[in-house]
Order: sequence, then C-alpha cells, then structure tokens
Amino acid sequence: MFQTVDLFAGAGGLALGVSLAGFSTLAVLEWNRWACDTLRENQRRGFPALSGALVHEGDVREFDWSAIPEGVDLITGGPPCQPFSMGGKHRAHGDARDMFPATVDIIRRVKPKVFLIENVKGLMRSSFANYFQYILLQLEFPEVSLRPEESWADHLSRLQNEKTSGNPRFSGLTYNVVTTLVNAADYGVPQRRERVFMVGFRSDLGVEWAFPRATHSQDAMLRSQWIDGEYWERHKGVPRYDLDSFPALAQRVKRLRGTIDYGDFLPWRTVRDAFARMPEPRREGSPLFFDHILQPGAKAYLGHTGSALDMPAKTLKAGDHGVPGGENMFQQDDGTFRYFSVRESARLQTFPDTYVFHGSWTETMRQLGNAVPVSLARKVASSISGRLAENALSRLAKAERRNAV
Repeated sequence: MFQTVDLFAGAGGLALGVSLAGFSTLAVLEWNRWACDTLRENQRRGFPALSGALVHEGDVREFDWSAIPEGVDLITGGPPCQPFSMGGKHRAHGDARDMFPATVDIIRRVKPKVFLIENVKGLMRSSFANYFQYILLQLEFPEVSLRPEESWADHLSRLQNEKTSGNPRFSGLTYNVVTTLVNAADYGVPQRRERVFMVGFRSDLGVEWAFPRATHSQDAMLRSQWIDGEYWERHKGVPRYDLDSFPALAQRVKRLRGTIDYGDFLPWRTVRDAFARMPEPRREGSPLFFDHILQPGAKAYLGHTGSALDMPAKTLKAGDHGVPGGENMFQQDDGTFRYFSVRESARLQTFPDTYVFHGSWTETMRQLGNAVPVSLARKVASSISGRLAENALSRLAKAERRNAV
C-alpha cells in the first residue's frame, strides 16, 4: 500500500479522500486544536481512513520528520489560503500565514515521489502572477533554495534562469509539476467550488500524468431538468423554479434543445440532490444524523443571497465576518432562507454521514469551509496511485529482465 502524509490537514477532507484512494496515512499535521479534536474523535470512533495515523497538533515546521521515510509516496496539503483568498487581505508573500515556503522545505527534506497541493483560485489572479510563478518554480526545483539575505524576487530570477537554461546545471531533486484550475461541481461535488491543484511527480520516475477528466457538467444538469425532466422525476412533488427568471439559463436550455449529442457527462449534483433523504434540522438535533441542528437567523441581503436548491451550492466559506459572510445558507421552496446545518455542509463537501466535527457551529463551519471535498480528493489521488502502481510494475519488469540476462 502506498503511504502519505497530509500537511495543514484541517478537518481531514484531503486526508480522507486520499485514504479512500488506497493510501495509508502515516501522519496528519494541523495547528488548530478544534480541527485536531475532529481528527482524533474520528480516530476514536474507529474511522478506517485515520486508523494508525499520527495526529500532530502544531506547526508543520516543528514536526519530527525522522519518523517519515525519505521518498514517501505522497505528501498532500492545502497551505493556508488567506494570503491569496478573494476574501482575504491579499498580502501573498507579505503575509505571515504564507506556508508555501514551509511546504517547499518539507518537500526538499522528504523527497516524496509525488506531492498534491490544493489552494484557492485567488492564487492565480494577475496581481499574484509573479509570486505564483515563484511558488511553482520552487516546487519544480526545491533544492535551488533561497539564500541568506536573498529577496524572493532575486530567488525567482535564479529559478527562471534554471528553468530556461536549456542545459540545466542543476542535477538534484526536481519535479514535473502540473497545475489545474478545477470546479468541484464538474467532478460530482454538489458545490461550485473553484480551486487550484498543483501535482508534482518526481522527475526521476519518468511518469506522465494529466489531471482527471471532468465527469459532470451544467449542460447535463439543465438537460435533466428542462429537456428530459429526469431531475423532477427523481424529486417528485417539489416546485420547479421559473426558468424565465434566469435568462442566461433559459438561453442555454434553448441551445441545448437543438443538440443531438450531449456527450457522456453526468448532471451537476444540486443542493437538493445532496440533501436527499435528510429530515429538516431541529434545534434539538437529529437522532439519525450527527451535527444536524437548526441554526436560526439566516437573512438575505445585498450581495449575499444564499444558494439555490436546484443548483450546486455556492462555495462554502470560512470567513470571520459573522457566519462566513452570510453565504452558508440557501433559499427554501417557500422563499425563506435557512443556514446549512453542519451535517448538510458536510454533505456539500462529500464527507460521510458518520464523520463528526468538534467545536462551535461557527468553528465547525470554518473547518468545513476550508476543507477539500472528499470525493474530489479521492478522484485525484486515485489517478496518482494508478500512475505510481504502473511505474512500480514497470520498474519491477525492467529489473527482472536485467536479472534474466
């Protein structure tokens, strides 16, 4: 079985998805005590994905890496996104929470076969273009490290020279890095969540890899709602929204009606799909669903109108302005608004219903807003493990042929 270590683990979405793809988790590293309590609680409950993993509560820079074998198969992580988030202060390298330098240091030390890093779409905005390139080049050449008293801009210049030299002078640790902007809804997650994935295979492995192909689409969802009606058959008795109130969608449906070949995509999953067979939350909670408690007080206001039931949810947020900016709510069939319960939010992030969370509602929603959707992590990690397995078999076959000679 392949082995992995998860950095900045949060509530464990990425670690859980990777373990479901067949990896054995050696350690999960996280500084927030409530998130660590979440990880430990699920360990105590016997959650298989976290069985045997060391939960390190503290700074990743203070972890004792001597217990982790050099060349471990996979290192994963989502460095804190606040330096790059659209809702943050956009300081990038000037933000003390920027943990990309620590991530590169760990890769330099451990030399994993593969790394998988996830972060917010804001990392790719034009104002961060140079620093984003700097991050990618550090990941590609982790041993071309920052010199004492050297600025990051000067370090970037050295890395650019190395990248473009044509005849690289550096022969140490390097990675082939693939960067992809992903909408989680395109992979069956009931949430429109755009994130950047950076995946690097160690160059000496000679592995060719591409990000997994999308499996779901908005057009397929609109077809199931407004052309063949399959969506409303699945949700019998619910009111259909007025398509004419959404001119852009209506125009898209009109175009789809004249299309013969819809492709092989599955429909985007909606909030209503995600909440299927769940009762309404109550103040006293639910005997059948963990953390399914009604949180009152949801109100729509300018710029914060919540999610629609018959679309994937808007991106769950983990902000510090009240309840994440007021967006972690949805509009019910009667037109009123309600906050997502913790369990509903967990479903939107594709956590299993048996996975529990620690902390207040606001703290738990922070954990969920920062999480990587479990099913998306599983799909990406499954693609990685497949390539690692092929590579291992190829190397074994080559060794057997050499021995036969």
